[in-house]
Amino acid sequence: MRFFAPAALVLSLTATSALAFDIDSLSEAERSAFRDEVRAYLLDNPEVIMEAVAILEQRREAQQANNDLALVADNKDRLFNDGYSWEGGNPDGDITLVEFIDYRCGYCRKAHDEVAELIETDGNIRFIVKEYPILGEASEQSARYAIAVKQLLGAESYKLAHDALIKMRGDVTAKSLTKLSKGLGFDAEALLAHMNSHEVTTEIRTTRALALDMGITGTPSFVMEDEMLRGYLPLEGMRAIVEEKRG
Repeated sequence: MRFFAPAALVLSLTATSALAFDIDSLSEAERSAFRDEVRAYLLDNPEVIMEAVAILEQRREAQQANNDLALVADNKDRLFNDGYSWEGGNPDGDITLVEFIDYRCGYCRKAHDEVAELIETDGNIRFIVKEYPILGEASEQSARYAIAVKQLLGAESYKLAHDALIKMRGDVTAKSLTKLSKGLGFDAEALLAHMNSHEVTTEIRTTRALALDMGITGTPSFVMEDEMLRGYLPLEGMRAIVEEKRG
């Protein structure tokens, strides 16, 4: 004999008072019967579990999106006007896109040409790059080299180094960076000396602190206007979000 609402109704989590009951008031036999009923229902209707998981994931994503909106708002100046990050695209664009990159990240490399195409074909996007080396020593040295180029030689030279580093294969060493410098017409000795300077270290630490404050643990990670885009997003997906922001 059963003393409670059917498991299907219990699992629906309706909040009506007619279904409300105190499970602690059940006897051990009633609890055992209740568990058996729930188990039997789930075995007969496993899709209910998947539906519940899907709803939970939707709620989690919605909460993450709300949290990210707050994080972007709280860190707006650090994201968009830090005074040191390289800026490309249209400086007066109606959309600002920020990318946290690691030169040794496969998805950053995959995104590189697509982001470049987005900015070039759109023509009205302000683009900011933040060096965020998280994949080991080679990542660190690549970022230090790029920042050294920017600090010593300026924005145009940085863009050349940035594009070369994202495609660079093999070990990142003083020898390989010297070869890269010579190919770009840079003073290798000066750049190698500046890589470990206080100025370069400060920039990396400042960006890393921002990323950690925003819960960014992987690359590429993007901020488009007020929205966080965590992870790689194909070109058409980015175009769709741009249009959504403008709309």
